[in-house]
Amino acid sequence: MSEIKEACGVIGMYGPEGENVAHSLYYGLTALQHRGQEACGMAVSRTDKERGNVCFHKDLGLVGEVLTKGVLEKMDGNIGLGHVRYSTTGASVAENAQPLVLSYIKGTLALAHNGNLINTPELKWELIQNGAIFHTTTDSEVIAFHIARERVHSATVEEAVYKTALKIKGGYALVIMSPRKLIGVRDPYGLKPLCLGKREQTYVLASESCALEAVGASFVRDILPGEVVTISGGEIHSQMLPETGRCAHCIFEYIYFARLDSVMDGVRVYDARIRAGEMLAKTYPVEADLVTGVPESGLPAAQGYAQESGIPFGLAFYKNGYIGRTFIKPTQTERESAVRMKLSVLESAVKDKRIVLVDDSIVRGTTIANLIRMLKEAGAKAVHVRISSPPFLYPCYFGTDVPTGSQLIAANHSEEAIREMIGADSLGYMRKADLSEMAGGLPLCRACFDGVYPMDCTWLNEPCPGTV
Repeated sequence: MSEIKEACGVIGMYGPEGENVAHSLYYGLTALQHRGQEACGMAVSRTDKERGNVCFHKDLGLVGEVLTKGVLEKMDGNIGLGHVRYSTTGASVAENAQPLVLSYIKGTLALAHNGNLINTPELKWELIQNGAIFHTTTDSEVIAFHIARERVHSATVEEAVYKTALKIKGGYALVIMSPRKLIGVRDPYGLKPLCLGKREQTYVLASESCALEAVGASFVRDILPGEVVTISGGEIHSQMLPETGRCAHCIFEYIYFARLDSVMDGVRVYDARIRAGEMLAKTYPVEADLVTGVPESGLPAAQGYAQESGIPFGLAFYKNGYIGRTFIKPTQTERESAVRMKLSVLESAVKDKRIVLVDDSIVRGTTIANLIRMLKEAGAKAVHVRISSPPFLYPCYFGTDVPTGSQLIAANHSEEAIREMIGADSLGYMRKADLSEMAGGLPLCRACFDGVYPMDCTWLNEPCPGTV
């Protein structure tokens, strides 16, 4: 039950003429719902019709609330893309929902974006000086406008996308639709995930492999860091952006963001979280009667802890699946009151027992404190907290909604002070040295833990402690 949120999830499909991909996009977006619960949308087009024939719909709400049966019945296209959103830049308003759809001199352009740019102000100012008028407050619109401007001077839309990708800096995965092409772009560091799948003659681009499964597609491969993939008809073409010399996959995909059944850059998310629990058990052993996790995010690591320690694993909380988007409430007070609405303690499971409670992170500390209090009120003799990530100390600039330093409990208090504040009998965080092994040996961005950013961020509002 992390308080950290991901920016978005994206999906795109290109099928043969005659196929309608709208319903498949719906299923794919539903599979990606965990990546964004504030807004969603879809845009589809037919490659055999005149330019500009794009049908789209977007609004605030969950996939099932926005893309209703009546909306889907009006959607008809063999090429399309979809988006689920959680805002890290731009307000949570309907105008900022995606996909963005533009009409310009070369026809139409639709874009879905996951991530965050660090050079948005300079890119936006360049456009404003040339007369651009913005309708949203997102960096996604800045990207779309730059593609549209580059397209005027480019032979193809993929050339315009490539030129734009050379300008933008940050962590991003893009899916872009022109009248007859579907394009995917992954940032040169591989910070944000994007993969390719295929269902018979239909190609699929998606943030996670679980979305491929949802639409009946087979996983083909991950889009490489810095790769621009163009799908046109039945063919795929690839271009590579200049190498950065370093890959830096977001560690929090493996700790929390990605769905448990996804595979990212060759690493199974479920296996990574089991390994995290095993490492915690080796580093922070304790005598206890039950290992449990905070639903849903802490459960796999709790299983790993139990396997390694030999302490029985069991459920300590009942999660009310009918409570809606409680953890995107705008105020901390609302977040706290939502905890008891969403979770209740299984008293018979915890009474008179020493509990190991595993979760993925501690951000402000209020959520875990409430859960510890609930366990002890239900009769738990002791609660030992184990966290499958290191302490949060630094902000994220690449699309992960990590609060500012003043709100990060670990940035202002020692681990012993945090233990006392949350009411735990002991506290153990994942060691930074263990993160790479947990994520299958991948090169990682873990700047929110160590302040070492993969690109120069020193000029941003909150200076970075270091860059490499």
